[in-house]
Amino acid sequence: MQDIFPELKKWTGDDQIVATATVIKTWGSSPREVGAKMGVNEKGEMIGSVSGGCVEGAVVEAALETIKSGQPQYLHFGVADETAWEVGLACGGMIDIFVQLLDKEIFSAQRHAIEKGEGFATLTQIKGSEQLVGMQALCMEREDVEWNGSEPISTQTLEQARMAFKMGTTTVILDESRPEAELAYFVDVHLPPPTLIIVGGVHISIALVRFARALGYRTIVVDPRRAFGSQKRFEETDQLIHTWPDEALNAIGINPSTAIAILTHDPKLDDPGLMVALSSKAFYVGALGSTQTQSKRRKRLLDAGLTETQYDRLHGPIGLDLGGRSPEEIALAIMGQIVQVRNEK
Repeated sequence: MQDIFPELKKWTGDDQIVATATVIKTWGSSPREVGAKMGVNEKGEMIGSVSGGCVEGAVVEAALETIKSGQPQYLHFGVADETAWEVGLACGGMIDIFVQLLDKEIFSAQRHAIEKGEGFATLTQIKGSEQLVGMQALCMEREDVEWNGSEPISTQTLEQARMAFKMGTTTVILDESRPEAELAYFVDVHLPPPTLIIVGGVHISIALVRFARALGYRTIVVDPRRAFGSQKRFEETDQLIHTWPDEALNAIGINPSTAIAILTHDPKLDDPGLMVALSSKAFYVGALGSTQTQSKRRKRLLDAGLTETQYDRLHGPIGLDLGGRSPEEIALAIMGQIVQVRNEK
């Protein structure tokens, strides 16, 4: 959704009729992951992609049919061996794609969440009676958007959707409470962009902000020392905070999409930040310092009340061992480790 969101917003603002195509299921390797989207407007213009090109034309045609008829379509494509290798599919690869009209009320709620940096999951009925296929609801961080179908959705299905949202897992749900109806739903999870919080406006942090932003991370630099955390030094960061690290981290609101790099190399600043960071939901916490520094840090933090399990989450010395010494090389090593940890989740 994120990659095609700006154009969808423009099209809906122009009051165009829009259809979306979403990858529901793949077999073997695939050039696009489950949840990948394409948008098609009434003029036949397209954005996004659901494959490496092998089925795009057929999907655009189906989308234009849906724009005319209003009827959703569940498409299944089997890709021949010789074509599969060209587009990145395993031999005999297959893709399932769901095409439907863009619901303006649902999209408005999605747009509001994206602009607020909030996550959501879109629950779409993809199998069942013709009257119900394509009906949707949103599971939101704040409050759900009502199911827009004429028949109520089962409590079991809604709970499964909320669980998928909580786990960050895009998936297909079968309604086992009504097996005779063969009802199936697609839960499309959209998580907010990951955030990197950097404690310490040191020279490494300047390069780290650039790497993080290039990889789509929102960046926040925290340093109570205004000479270090100045706007002039960090023109590219999304937010500068000039308070103590523990106060800042508590105020920001750390979630499972947050990475934290503690870089001041000063226990007066590092330790309070680490006490908050290591007891939070952040997927990554790293701290600058040698092995000897880490040993002393461990004792201080455990004495201050941190548990062994919490402390063991710390990546220290921070970053992958690339052998680099310059600020840019160290920043690269840190960002590489953050990407590695996030992809291992």
